[in-house]
Formats: sequence, C-alpha cells, structure tokens
Amino acid sequence: MGFRDLLGSVLGSSRVPKAKTGKLFAISTAVITLELNLNLKPSAVAAICFKAMDMSKYTNTRNEIEELLQFSTKETGTEFSIEKDEYNFMWVVLRDKDFEDLVTNIHMISQTLVEQGFGEQILCAVYRFESEGPVYWIYNFKQGNYYPFVPRGKNNRDNNTEFRLKSLMENELPIEKDVGRWYPLWSMPI
Repeated sequence: MGFRDLLGSVLGSSRVPKAKTGKLFAISTAVITLELNLNLKPSAVAAICFKAMDMSKYTNTRNEIEELLQFSTKETGTEFSIEKDEYNFMWVVLRDKDFEDLVTNIHMISQTLVEQGFGEQILCAVYRFESEGPVYWIYNFKQGNYYPFVPRGKNNRDNNTEFRLKSLMENELPIEKDVGRWYPLWSMPI
C-alpha cells in the first residue's frame, strides 16, 4: 500500500484501480490445456463487462466500440451485441467459433475503453466453456487475474470444481489467490 492509498483510506476516499490488461492473453495458451486435459470446450461466446458511465461519454465510446467491432468482425466473422444486465452494467457479448478471435476482440475493447479514459469502468472479461454444464473463466481487470466460476442451478456454485480447476491451471493462468475475490456473476448474459 502506497502513501496515497494509505492517505485515501484514512480520509475515507479511495481510487478505483485502473484496468490491468497485461495478463489477458494468458487464456489463449491455456485453452489448449483446458480442452485437451480437462475436457472443457470453448463455447464460442465471451463477454466484457463495464460499469455505466456519463451518458455523453458513453455514447461516444459505445459508437467507437461498435465501429471497431464492425470493422474487425468483417474479417473474423465475430457477431456481437451490447446489452445491459439487471444491475445496469454494460456487456459486450461476442460470438465466434474461433477462440483467438474472441480473445483478440476482448483485448481490443478493453484497450479502447482504457484509451478513452474508462479503464476504471472495466470490470471483467468472461469466457464460457462447456463440460457437464457451463464453466466460466473470469478475468478481473482490477486484479489482473483469472478465476473459475462454475454455477450449478440458480445461485449455487460448485466450489469443489472451482478449487480443482484452480489447482490444475495455476501454472498456466494467473489465478486470483484471494478466493474472496472470486465473485459469482449470476446475471451475465452468456
């Protein structure tokens, strides 16, 4: 904790951490292990989530993201939609059979948001895999780490599978060590 952080916590103000995009591409190589060794198949869908922002800035940024996606998706064939969830968070949902295209587009969107000054609004990227049910790998932009999320039914999660996935993948992915930060995302649109 730096002096600014200490001062902020004493005075009751704190800064929101900036988005950490450096480890985002780790999932690109880990997908091979996930698929071959753990039988987790990429489901051809991923998403990036960010907090709502000032309406005028949001409109400009949304337009820029849509223009970039329309341009990049012509080559890749990626489909996209922009949605709000029940908590008013924005989601850019991507669909593509090529997992690398999903990762590249997630990175492009996050970089655009950072360049436009919205790095603090970026929350997470989510990659969906299939096994006996959905398995999600969530990238927390504030921490710069991944964690597994295995929902089973309404508001239930399979903690045993999550911990097993953590132990099997911690050499390939930057895994969040603090399990208190393994936030469940019940209302995500993927």
